[in-house]
Amino acid sequence: MIGFAHPYQRQPDRAFWSRGVAGGFDAKDMLAPAPPLLLKEDRIISAGSCFAAHIAPLIERAGFHYLRTEIMEDEGDRFGYSRYSAGYGNIYTPRQLLQLLLRATGAFKPADDRWREEGRVIDLFRPGLPYPAEDDEELDLITRAHLSRTLEAFSSATVFIFTLGLTEAWVSKMDGAVYPVCPGVVAGDFAPDRYEFVNFGVRETIGDLRAALGLLRRLNEGLRVILSVSPVPLLATATDAHVMCASTYSKSVLRVACEEICASEPDTIYFPAYEIINGPDRDRNFEHDLRSISVWGLETVARALFAHSQRPDGPVRLWEKDQSADLSRALVQFECEEGMNDPTTS
Repeated sequence: MIGFAHPYQRQPDRAFWSRGVAGGFDAKDMLAPAPPLLLKEDRIISAGSCFAAHIAPLIERAGFHYLRTEIMEDEGDRFGYSRYSAGYGNIYTPRQLLQLLLRATGAFKPADDRWREEGRVIDLFRPGLPYPAEDDEELDLITRAHLSRTLEAFSSATVFIFTLGLTEAWVSKMDGAVYPVCPGVVAGDFAPDRYEFVNFGVRETIGDLRAALGLLRRLNEGLRVILSVSPVPLLATATDAHVMCASTYSKSVLRVACEEICASEPDTIYFPAYEIINGPDRDRNFEHDLRSISVWGLETVARALFAHSQRPDGPVRLWEKDQSADLSRALVQFECEEGMNDPTTS
């Protein structure tokens, strides 16, 4: 009788904990050989949480074309609107992404979209803009221009990188509009009769992500999508759970959703940023607050991404060695709307 090797005998080193993690870990091995994630000629856009805001500049520094359709000034930009392709800021949940696309295409107009304060009108969906509108008419003009630029970005790109960050969100009781932060945290006032907390589950997250990708593909048939989960833990939770338990739930839901979507959607791949940061080098990948990603961690993720991409002409230089200390401080100081949820750190 002829014996056959069992399946594990044919697996590569990356399939075994002893060789792929405990010994010989290399972040580049987290991805199986496949077509390049990024091509030299790609027009790349991105969206997601604060981690996504840190990755976008590295794509540019590496020589890739990061598509920008709405140019915003860096000065006074505490929340990173200028870091994204069209100034939409952090997009924490798939529901928020879906609604942004629906707004950009004119299919959804939220009923509660602004706060009026003395001398200014604040956009509920971009509450941290450094220069708010002075009246309703100006906000309407700014919003139309912003949504037009957003639609242009998603319609013109060849690659979309989306980093999923949270399952917790605050929504309008009027029409379910999802806000990037709890009303009253960055600006405005919290009103229990107008806003409510939701914590999206696996089914809702998958449904929202699938709907968003479906709309994207109708806008841009050839768009390739790279999904990832932000490795940054929750800073605060509105649930009754300990923040670590709440963070584990959130990241687990998002990770499952990515797996389900990538298994069924064409031209959609998962990039393991979460796993790389939380891997064997975890102590070096986080700053002392156990939440902010270090320069080392960011560079490890970026180089793993670029190792599976077509290299642009010339060497990939993300930053000079003598810049790392300044960059590390800048990363820790960089704010996200979610970060304002903890009054002791904001």
